Amino acid sequence: MVDYIMLEKYAKNKSVLLVEDDENIIKETKELLELIFSNVIVAKDGDIGIQKYLNYKKENDKYIDLVITDIQMPKMDGIELTKLIYKENSEQLLIVLSAHSESHYLLELVNIGISHFITKPLNYDSFVHVLYTKLKEANDSKNDEINTSIVVIDKELKWDKELNQIYQNNQIVKLTKKETKLLELLLKYPEKTLSVEAILNYLWLDDENNAPDIANLKNIISRLRKKIPTIDIENVYGFGYRINLNYTK
Repeated sequence: MVDYIMLEKYAKNKSVLLVEDDENIIKETKELLELIFSNVIVAKDGDIGIQKYLNYKKENDKYIDLVITDIQMPKMDGIELTKLIYKENSEQLLIVLSAHSESHYLLELVNIGISHFITKPLNYDSFVHVLYTKLKEANDSKNDEINTSIVVIDKELKWDKELNQIYQNNQIVKLTKKETKLLELLLKYPEKTLSVEAILNYLWLDDENNAPDIANLKNIISRLRKKIPTIDIENVYGFGYRINLNYTK
């Protein structure tokens, strides 16, 4: 059973690319998708589909959230399109539209990695159910990544939230107590600027012998940058500091 409130939540701010050459199916499916997704893109064959897929990535610095493609199309069929998309992004969420007469293609698609098919002619309830199922799976998977104890900072650096330990190329980097506390705080709010006052209060919370000092904070950051040259701790002038994550899959 589809939870339409959750479906709306899962699809919020999501993009979908529909690759289909049948005008009637395009019209029917596009209208339905526009009720669910905030951005619906249509391509009438695989050749145009891959162009729009790559252009979206170039313009938005992220991939389209969901691709729905037919199998038999002119210029480039859905199988070739799927191979190209998976070569570009192996984790792409992708659903194939399949007519009963195209069942001989299914084994090849399964071998490529496709796990979900929608049979044509489209049934509204079945179609929405598949969308709900796949979007829920993607959302749950994303939450699992968010909840993991490991924060990937860049291609060399990882932070273990449970151990409060940073690894460079899987080797522990030895830090002082204050350096560790600073990273712990910044990585609780990655890519968000924290005020100097908030950072100082946190670092010296349990230190009764020394008052918070901006010069000491700058020294801590300087030492961190020397120990970990690739770490991106940004000074936001007039306000505070932030740590930027520079990891792309």
